Amino acid sequence: MVIFNQITIIGMGLIGSSLARAIMEHGVTKRLVGCDNNEKHCQTVQVLNLVDHITSDPLEAIQGSDLIILATPVGTYGALGEALCPHMQAGAILTDVGSVKSNVVKSLSPYIREDCHLIPGHPVAGTEQSGPEAGFASLFDGRWCILTPPEGTDPDMVKILEKFWQALGSKVEHMTPEHHDMVLAITSHLPHLIAYNIVGTARHLEEVTNSEVIKYSAGGFRDFTRIAASDPTMWRDVFLNNKEAVLEMLGRFSEDLTALQRSIRYDEGDKLFELFDRNRRIRQQIIEAGQEEDVTDFGRHTEE
Repeated sequence: MVIFNQITIIGMGLIGSSLARAIMEHGVTKRLVGCDNNEKHCQTVQVLNLVDHITSDPLEAIQGSDLIILATPVGTYGALGEALCPHMQAGAILTDVGSVKSNVVKSLSPYIREDCHLIPGHPVAGTEQSGPEAGFASLFDGRWCILTPPEGTDPDMVKILEKFWQALGSKVEHMTPEHHDMVLAITSHLPHLIAYNIVGTARHLEEVTNSEVIKYSAGGFRDFTRIAASDPTMWRDVFLNNKEAVLEMLGRFSEDLTALQRSIRYDEGDKLFELFDRNRRIRQQIIEAGQEEDVTDFGRHTEE
């Protein structure tokens, strides 16, 4: 089902290359152009035949495109918007895949022309892998894609972008950028921050060797190391661009952690059991909502 005449993806990492595979598989565009400033990524994309044309020049890449997708770290959006927006085709949609939305709107809104459309988006999907080799077309199947169109956005253009994500297998939700950032701060950003910190704490324990950390890693710690293996550039930009919401969630987490520390210190077993029993139900609700996969290598896919 062709929705766009030409789509350009700027950034051919995990998400960008997965998008390319899914777009080609579902035939939603007549022509697909990829762009990446990493020459090795461009070579890999060409070898894998992920797009119709690959280039390292973003201005070349967007010529004739009616959908442009930014799949680079969110910290790059301002410079990209300034460079690309004056040269976008009239009527084109500019969207993205970043996991922060308020700052995306702030970064791109000053540059978007009146005859073009800014509709930020966030496919809630990914793995700890990176690079064009790590992508796979089914990454978005059954996953949520959150669209955060600014006030005044043409609803017909929003419907077109919604149709695009649905064609790739996603379920689509609409939120304000501010609400999106608060929700993702607790469901994604804070868990990553905690994972990076826990792995760092284990690494710095002088009385526990690195070999013991690796040798005796239980399932919980292994899951934290998987999360902490995510792209450091991307997550640096996420935290810096969603600092208010992350700091708010971190403060609440710290308060709850202090209460838990107190219960352990004063042998308050009933409080601990009640907390653990109540919170374990969240896991079952995630499974019932279809937000977990019934495979043991969840998050470790490298190919179809």
